[in-house]
Amino acid sequence: MSTPADHQKVSRDRRYRWYVLVVLTTVYTFNFIDRQILVILQEPIKNELGLSDAQLGILTGFSFAVIYVCAGIPIAWLADRSNRRNIVAGSLALWSAMTALSGFVTNYSQLVMARLGVGLGEAGGSPPAHSMISDYFPPEQRGTALSFYTAGIYLGVLCGFAGGGYIAETFGWRSAFFIVGVPGVLFAGVVLLTVKEPLRGRWEAHRIADKATLGETLIFLSQRLSFWWIALGCAMTSFVAYGNGNFYPSYLIRNHGFTVAEVGFALGLVSGIAGAIGTFFGGFLADRLGKSDKRWYLWIPIMGNLAAIAPMSYALLGHNTDLVLLALFPANILNSLYLGPSIAMVQSLVSPTMRAMSSAILFFILNMIGLGLGPVLVGVLSDHFASSFGSDHLRYAMLVTLALGMSGTLCFVRASRTLVDDLRRQAEPVS
Repeated sequence: MSTPADHQKVSRDRRYRWYVLVVLTTVYTFNFIDRQILVILQEPIKNELGLSDAQLGILTGFSFAVIYVCAGIPIAWLADRSNRRNIVAGSLALWSAMTALSGFVTNYSQLVMARLGVGLGEAGGSPPAHSMISDYFPPEQRGTALSFYTAGIYLGVLCGFAGGGYIAETFGWRSAFFIVGVPGVLFAGVVLLTVKEPLRGRWEAHRIADKATLGETLIFLSQRLSFWWIALGCAMTSFVAYGNGNFYPSYLIRNHGFTVAEVGFALGLVSGIAGAIGTFFGGFLADRLGKSDKRWYLWIPIMGNLAAIAPMSYALLGHNTDLVLLALFPANILNSLYLGPSIAMVQSLVSPTMRAMSSAILFFILNMIGLGLGPVLVGVLSDHFASSFGSDHLRYAMLVTLALGMSGTLCFVRASRTLVDDLRRQAEPVS
């Protein structure tokens, strides 16, 4: 029989797990402030350093993605074996410091090196955090919790775009890097002092062998076909989000006459608020509807991607600036439904000792294709289309990217066919 003391303990545990979730979400917000600050600053940087769109694509996408995904695997390996809280705190301090240093560069090569440092630090952010959240929250609440955490992406976009644009126009783009980087270094101390490392595998009734290696994790995932289709679905959906999203400030500045501050404020509000709404409700709805059928965790991304096609197309083809911004709001909600449910399913498909590594593998695929190739393709196509489409060359480069990225919907459809069987196999006790 439970006592009042037991109820108080349960209440304290519930409050504390949500406190940890808020702290980790704040860390993720810093992650995307420092990642996206370059996007809002790329036009003044391009003008000062004399860069092409292809160079911007490499700078905001490929150069960051390569170090981010390559470092993510060994860091996740460490996270599955050691204190995840310490890894998150140390990573936050590193990427924030490298963001601040970006304001002191004098040429393109130095800025690339600084962004490599940011990518190295950010590689240690999400996989350990996903694993910690999965140990703080039971399986039936993971979609909501991980979507809440993932909403940090769009809070970071909001703060990075709006704040970065204003700071750049008021004090210059170099000051913007410094002002957004320093607070992250300080917040790393909050993580160390107030967040506890959770018990690994708290909610699981059975376990597999401790300390799974990368090879063991890959062999295990090779038997979970839905994981690979989910990863590809996320990759192609983010191919649009990163490819077009990284150039949308430039598109509004060039084709709709925005200033850096105006585009930062407008896109910060539209993309940040809409993306946070879509990300949270993607996981929230998946947890509710998924009680009857786990395939809802994939059906929601499918429906979101399909419904996003019309407003996303108008946002690129429309000439009425007010209507373009209006179309972007539902487009961002719908296009952000996918990530929370997808991460929740990846965490459910593997054992507790493989969670950080599985997230790192997911993010390797997602970021190499989405972040690594998306912005580069837009930049290369934009330079190529310049002679044919005049001032609309960036617009049509982004339309091509949108069309290619819709293949992610088919990947989610394919994943839904094997998801139930894969989850059933994972739920079977290991003899």
